[in-house]
Amino acid sequence: MEALHDHSHHGTKESDFRPRLAIAFGLAALIVIAQTVGSFITGSLALLTDTAHALVDASGLLVALMAAALSQRPTTSRQTWGFKRVEVLAALAQSVLLLAAGVYTVVEGIHRLFTPPEVPPAELLIFGIIGLAANLVGILVLSSHREANFNMRAAFLEVLSDALGSCAVIIASVVIALTGFMQADALAGLFIAVLIVPRAVRLLWETTSVLMEFTPKNLDLDTMRAHILNVDGVVEVHDVHASTIATGMPAVTAHVVVVDNSFTDGSATAILRQIRSCLAEHFDISVKHSTFQLETVDIGAEEPESVKHP
Repeated sequence: MEALHDHSHHGTKESDFRPRLAIAFGLAALIVIAQTVGSFITGSLALLTDTAHALVDASGLLVALMAAALSQRPTTSRQTWGFKRVEVLAALAQSVLLLAAGVYTVVEGIHRLFTPPEVPPAELLIFGIIGLAANLVGILVLSSHREANFNMRAAFLEVLSDALGSCAVIIASVVIALTGFMQADALAGLFIAVLIVPRAVRLLWETTSVLMEFTPKNLDLDTMRAHILNVDGVVEVHDVHASTIATGMPAVTAHVVVVDNSFTDGSATAILRQIRSCLAEHFDISVKHSTFQLETVDIGAEEPESVKHP
C-alpha cells in the first residue's frame, strides 16, 4: 500500500493585492468620515444607511487587507497550508457584517418611510457626489483583480454596492429638490438594502461551503470516480473526498484499489499518472493537489464499509 501525492501547487506565487486594498480602504475610510458628517447635517435616512454600509465596507476592506498580508506568510510544519484560508474567513466576516447592515437598513427604512424627516436636498446631493466619486476610484483600483479570490471579490462587491448606494442618495436628493417627496429618502435607503442582502447571503453560503469542505462547484465526484475506474489496473475507488483550500486550490483524496501485480511490475506509477492527468484535464476545474492511497484488493477489503463512502 502506498500513498502518493501530487505536489504541483508548490512554487506558485500569489499576487500581492495589498497596495490596491490599502488604497480602497483609505478611500472607504474617507467616505465614512464625510458621510457621517453629512448624516448629522442632513438627517437623511439614505445617507445614514449608506454611511452604515460604508462603515461595514471599510471594516471589510481592513479585514481583507489583513487577510492579504497573512496569506503571504510561508507554510510551516504546523501550518501546512499557511494562512491561505484566511481569505475565506475574511470573506465570511464581511458577509456577516453586510447582512447585519442590510437588516438594519430594512428596519430603519420601513420606519422612516411612514415618518419621513425633512431633508435638505442640496446638502444631500453634495455628500452623495463625494461618496460616488470616492467609490468610483475604488472600483477602478480593484476591478482588474476582482475575480482573483474570495477576498478580492468581496472587497470589489462592497465598493461597487456602496457606489450604487451613493447613486441612490443622489437620485433621492434630486427627487426631493424637484418634487418635495420626502419619502424618496427612505426609498433610497431600502434600495441600498436590496443591494446588500442578496449579495451578503450569497457570499455567506459560498464561504460556509468552503469551510464545511463541501465538494467544489463544477466537480462531480461520481463522474470523477467513473473516470478513475476506467484506468487500466484500477479495481475500486472509495473514501473519496474533495474540498477547497482557498480560491483556485481544490483538493481531492481517495483510496484506489489496484490489481495486486501493479506493485511488483511497476505499473502503479503509471496508474497514478493517469489518475492525476484525469483530474487535471477532464473537469471544469483542474485539481492540482491530490492524494491517492493505492491499495491491494486484500487491503481494500479489510476497510470497514463506513469509510468507503462517498
